[in-house]
Amino acid sequence: MTNLGDLEIFAKVVSTGSMSLAGRVLGFSPAVVSKRIKRLEDRLGTRLLQRTTRQISLTEAGQGFYDRVLGILAGLEEAEYYISGRSALMHGTLKISAPTSFGRMHIAPHLKTFMDAHPELSINLVLTDEFSDIVGGGFDLAIRIAELTDSSLVARRLAPVRRLLCAAPSYLEAHGMLQSIEDLKNHRCLPAHNNDAWRLEGPGGAMTLRPEGMLVTNSSEVIREAVIAGLGIALRSTWDIGEELKSGKLVQVLPAYEGSRNVALSAVYPSRQFLPAKVRLFIDYLAELYGPVPYWEL
Repeated sequence: MTNLGDLEIFAKVVSTGSMSLAGRVLGFSPAVVSKRIKRLEDRLGTRLLQRTTRQISLTEAGQGFYDRVLGILAGLEEAEYYISGRSALMHGTLKISAPTSFGRMHIAPHLKTFMDAHPELSINLVLTDEFSDIVGGGFDLAIRIAELTDSSLVARRLAPVRRLLCAAPSYLEAHGMLQSIEDLKNHRCLPAHNNDAWRLEGPGGAMTLRPEGMLVTNSSEVIREAVIAGLGIALRSTWDIGEELKSGKLVQVLPAYEGSRNVALSAVYPSRQFLPAKVRLFIDYLAELYGPVPYWEL
């Protein structure tokens, strides 16, 4: 039978992408880690990892084996909690990736309630507007606002995402109201993320626009501040500008058009048969917190 410790070492090498990093986390030298991986491959009779001087990657057999090993280790973790009578008490660290603005506005304020309920569980929240490599980065889950297509990951929809065209009243007073979607060509637009296209749905169905912008930035938060300041028209999510719409700092323009409804707020995690309890609990917490009609829509 394969040594359980070898499985743990293998999983850590994959999640960190490095034998030296895996060894550092587990308290082994790189030589010991390499020896244990080779022993595992010899026992299985197949190569699990492709090794180069710069990186380590999974072979096709290694990927299938890794998916199943994660389930074994997660199941063992839950079994230990059960047998010790501490199944409700979460331990360890939950590593989460989330978009910068959303994480700051709609995750960080709610962490205290979750952490108070699980005082022995630590949170490592990494905020980035880039899609993190969940497996390579060692993340337990990622919160994503997107139309998801990666079939190698499991996604749970947490809430719908509404995106509206909006502008400050001062901008509209200076440049005039829009009467049709074609009027966007004569206005200052503020596309986020280096002139990303706007995918809209309107009376004529789905459409894609690539608006010209005078401001180019990779920061969604810069675009948010620019539209509030009256610099132009932006396509923004209601979770991001809900308060500004309520207060009148921003107004919706061309209400017949909204962002693609295929975009949603989702929790994404590696495919596995047994989801660790700490991951399941956090996802359940967010799903209940946001719900089918999120609080920012009220």
